[in-house]
This record gives sequence, structure tokens and C-alpha cells, in this order.
Amino acid sequence: MTTRVWDYLVEYEAERLDLLDAVETVFNSGQLVLGASLRGFESEFAAYHGIEHCVGVDNGTNAIKLGLQALGIGPGDEVITVSNTAAPTVVAIDGTGATPVFVDVREDDFLMDTGQVEAAITERTKCLLPVHLYGQCVDMAPLKELAAKHGLSILEDCAQAHGARQNGKVAGSTGDAAAFSFYPTKVLGAYGDGGAVITSAESVDRRLRRLRYYGMDERYYTLETPAHNSRLDEVQAEILRRKLKRLDTYTAGRRAVAQRYVDGLGDTGLKLPRTVPGNEHVYYVYVVRHPRRDEILERLKAYDIQLNISYPWPVHTMTGFAHLGYETGSLPVTEKLATEIFSLPMYPALTADLQDKVVHAVREVLSAL
Repeated sequence: MTTRVWDYLVEYEAERLDLLDAVETVFNSGQLVLGASLRGFESEFAAYHGIEHCVGVDNGTNAIKLGLQALGIGPGDEVITVSNTAAPTVVAIDGTGATPVFVDVREDDFLMDTGQVEAAITERTKCLLPVHLYGQCVDMAPLKELAAKHGLSILEDCAQAHGARQNGKVAGSTGDAAAFSFYPTKVLGAYGDGGAVITSAESVDRRLRRLRYYGMDERYYTLETPAHNSRLDEVQAEILRRKLKRLDTYTAGRRAVAQRYVDGLGDTGLKLPRTVPGNEHVYYVYVVRHPRRDEILERLKAYDIQLNISYPWPVHTMTGFAHLGYETGSLPVTEKLATEIFSLPMYPALTADLQDKVVHAVREVLSAL
């Protein structure tokens, strides 16, 4: 049997009755869009983060895009972020008409190198967009200082960091707003697409609610600025509402899997994830590193283990962003990591037996190099 890098079927079997009841609850409610389930989830998700407002949207890409627009970001502006991220982070910036500006990441933890940010700020810079990558937070203190010094907004990309914490604060609770994805693989995943933006600013909340509803106030009145339909549907909202109650259990399960990898692979030549002091890692993916990555992956094919690379092509090297003008070598750490990193299977329901299979296979391959 193939050992998958991610699998929801064991979790579904354990939660099946509650999830089906969630669907029944919505279907029996008499309202399938913008109803009680969405309002309940928004209220509870905001409360989990200690934030006043949450606006559910249709996916994580639009969560970033609408979050930026609600913060006033648009054509002619620059947004500083990283290239070692999923392409949707940058696609969303591009979708507002703003220009993404990249800084490199740190070699030991793969997170934004905040020491490079100030040099990248220009008179066009309007927003900093840290990506809380793989399950832990970027160092937010220096970004807050830079934002205050230069009059910038901060939008946190929390698509990979549900429930992560930094110095006790939940990821997404530090910036002006934070965007989340609820794609099924996420730490808090829906059974389809979904996203949300949280903020403590009432004005940002009002703009977000208009932006997700064509630019109107959720009624067919005259709109101020044309937008699109970006609503989170009731079924996914109710499922997420049920799963939110189990979020801390999910993260505990992921940490247990991560510790088993440390126990089984800590004495090999594989570089395992480093948790930054002050961070509480939730291990959305378990990204390891080795200079002979491609050879390792080729040899592991014989063991029927599914692995992944996050990410093999830095965004600044993609054809679609060639117009930004980043040459090879411009982000050396990001480019080097792209040739060395890969992900081991990671999800809360990964059994010890399946994980032992992975550890055994990796150890055998490493010993034969």
C-alpha cells in the first residue's frame, strides 16, 4: 500500500458522523448562502485568534487578494514578500495590480529573512506580507517596527500556520490583517475550498464584506467598487466550525508525528526542521533537506512512499513572473533550498506503523548513498 504524503480518509472515518451531521444541519437550515453557519464560524474563528472580525471567503488565494485590497493595496503599490512560498501568495498580490518584491529566506528555518526587508522598501512600498511557512511564524517584531517606521500595512499569510504561536500569540493576530486557506490539506482543512481574513479593524472588516459580495453590502444595492463573488459557502463553514473545535488536537497529533521523525531520523545526514525559539510549530508539512535530494527521491520510489517538494520552483523563477526581472542568483538561499528540500508524509492520523515504514526506507536510502 502506498504511504501518502497526506491522506484524509482515516480522519474522515473517525469524524464521519459529525461531518455528515454538519451537512444535514445546513440542508435543514433553510439558508444555503451567508447563513448561520458562516456567521458562527466567523465569530468562533475570530475568537480563537483573539481578534474582533473574521470574513469567510471562497479560497485562500482570494483571502490574500481581498485582504490586500481591504488594506488599500492596488496598482502602483509594492508588496514585500518571499519567493519560497506557494505561487498563490504572489498570484494574489499580482491580482490586485500591485508588484511583488522579494527578499530571501533564512537558511536554517526557511522563513523570511527580516533583516533584508528594510533595504527593499521604496516610496511605492505599501505592505509587508510575511509567509508563516510550513507551520511556524516569521519573526514579527522587526516587521512591526518597520511597518510603524515607514507607515506600512502588514498582511500575514497564515495558510500553513493554523494554530501556530509565537511568544504565546496565535499566528495571524499580530498584523493589520491575516489571510487563511482552508484547502483540504491544511492544518484546519475543509472538504473543498475555503478561506478567511481576520482583522481587528472595523473599517477593514466592512471593506472585506463588500469585496466578497460584488462590492455591495450583501444586498442588491448600488455598489461602490465592483468586485467578485468570493463567499465561503454554508456547508464548508459548518464543517470548519466543527473541525475548529478539534484544531488543537490536530496540531498535537502533528507534533507527535514530528517527534517520531526526530527519534527515527535525528542521527542521519538529513537536515530536519528547526523550530525557531519562541515559536510553537504545527508542522503543516514536514520539510527536510539534503544536498543529494533528487537521488534520494529516485531511490525512494522503490518503497512505494509518496513524497512532495515544497517548493521545487521558486516563484521568481517562474515564466509567469519573468517580467519582474529577477535573475538567477538574485535570491541565493531560496534557489539553493529548491534543489535540496522535500517533504515526508505528515498528517495527524499517520500511524506509527506507516511512519516506521517511511523512516526505515529513508534510513536505508541514506546509508546507501
